[in-house]
Amino acid sequence: MADTSDTRTPAQIEADIKRRREVLAETLDEIGVRVHPQTIIGDAKAKVVANIDHTVGRAYVQVNRAVSEVRAQFVDEEGGLRVARVVPVALLALGVVGLLAVGRRRRRR
Repeated sequence: MADTSDTRTPAQIEADIKRRREVLAETLDEIGVRVHPQTIIGDAKAKVVANIDHTVGRAYVQVNRAVSEVRAQFVDEEGGLRVARVVPVALLALGVVGLLAVGRRRRRR
């Protein structure tokens, strides 16, 4: 059987009870803040923003990598243009723009 004798004075017991009530009051206040609808909405918004930031960061890395790979195709290690690759792409771009311009003129008539 457990020993139920208490050697504390009534003043010590009252102080312990007071301390325990203060701790419980703080805990209840914290729970009240955590379950408040505005707190829940704020936490949800923060999670969404964090996920968006993460997704945007990953997209930025992917785009940056793609641009670097494309740039590597048209620029040599010293920073000069690779004319043998730039000229055909420029001619192709001009051809596409020309076809689009001719197509627009035919639609207007």
